Amino acid sequence: MKRIVIAGGGIAGLTAARAIRARDPRLDVVVLERAKRPGGNIRSQRIDGYLCESGPDGFLDNAPATLALVGELGLDARLMPSNDTARRRFIFRQGRLHEVPTSPLGLARTPLLSTRGKARLVLEPFARRNREEDESIHRFAERHIGTEAATVLVGSMVSGIFAGDAGALSLRACFPAMRRLEEKHGSLFRALLATRSKRRKGDAVGAPAGRLTSFEGGMTDLIDALWKNLGDAGRTNAPVLGLRKGCQNDRSMNGPFTVATPGRSLTADAVVLAGPSSESARLVAEFDPELSGLLSGIQSAPLAVVALGYDARAFDAARLGGFGFLVPRKEGVRILGTLWETSIYPNRAPEGKVLLRVMIGGACDPAILGLNDDELLATVRGDLAMTMGLTAEPEFVHIVRHSRGIPQYVTGHSVRLARIDACLARHPGLHLAGNSYRSPSVNACIAEAGQIADAVFSQLTA
Repeated sequence: MKRIVIAGGGIAGLTAARAIRARDPRLDVVVLERAKRPGGNIRSQRIDGYLCESGPDGFLDNAPATLALVGELGLDARLMPSNDTARRRFIFRQGRLHEVPTSPLGLARTPLLSTRGKARLVLEPFARRNREEDESIHRFAERHIGTEAATVLVGSMVSGIFAGDAGALSLRACFPAMRRLEEKHGSLFRALLATRSKRRKGDAVGAPAGRLTSFEGGMTDLIDALWKNLGDAGRTNAPVLGLRKGCQNDRSMNGPFTVATPGRSLTADAVVLAGPSSESARLVAEFDPELSGLLSGIQSAPLAVVALGYDARAFDAARLGGFGFLVPRKEGVRILGTLWETSIYPNRAPEGKVLLRVMIGGACDPAILGLNDDELLATVRGDLAMTMGLTAEPEFVHIVRHSRGIPQYVTGHSVRLARIDACLARHPGLHLAGNSYRSPSVNACIAEAGQIADAVFSQLTA
């Protein structure tokens, strides 16, 4: 019987395992997770009546692969679409929150941009063509909509999605669809007109397509269902200590793999490394230093997630009518943004309470994780006082730190991926999965699972 070992029990590893078993139920699939629980950064905890998400708090419902998986796992009844008010998004700019406009007319009237900044938008249809092979997101936006709008509108969005620096991240790697739209239409304005029929009325300019959706018990519902579906194929507290090519009965470099775990070693016909790229780099270092170096060169932005619970009487009801807000850099605060969780989903807090989720750190502020909990909380509270006028003391605090937060696809990332693929070609049966490579989103990891399964199955039956 052929054995496939998957190192990493996050969303990428779990969905890859499910997809591989769907190709042939007779395959022996083993998922090894080093932690005491599966899911990686996806973790939902109900604490004192508050539902706290350590990682992503939802997925966009426009992804067929994700919706199909939800149906197959019998989770349709547990789906929790976000409230309609979550369409309203805000940006903190020059001392106050401004709603992100939902139409060209709104963009013309918004105080988010100066008169000069808005006048520059009119020139977008005449933006010069890109001459760079791999352009940064900020440079792309600057060409089209000017420096001010690029910093305020695009920079804050990039902080919210990647916790990254728009001046360092690659458009080609982070937003390939945007690059294709420019190649097809030349102008973003013309692209917007061409695609407007596919967007919901009332969506903020630049907001992602689709409706943010979670589950009644949070995103862990999806992880729990995937783990239960694996049965005894999933193992927690099972770190992969080492990986080498060949086994006791076959020492050739083209033979099976040996996967070392505490107490025993497993022989595998195929291995899927589904953890962070830094961990995969460690595992391949013995037999491919070049591949290891390429993988270790993919950096991640450290991030802290601070959940705060308040009595609802501390807020003006109108002040929490939306998704939350993001903060462009150089606005005098350190937080990247805040999600108004109880405005996004029902049942995220006890009756009469409000839950906020604050993100802080990222590629532009990696030192934030050096603060202790009291210092971190004081920083967050000071920034909330400045951005929201919120001075009340929270009744509930829950802090999660991610030293390896969101992967950063800096310029040159696509070239790096091509070199990684060339290295993998030297090692039939070795595969990479996860958010370190092509997209940080849950939807992308789920969609990629089918491609991983096809590659594994093709190699095993060759």
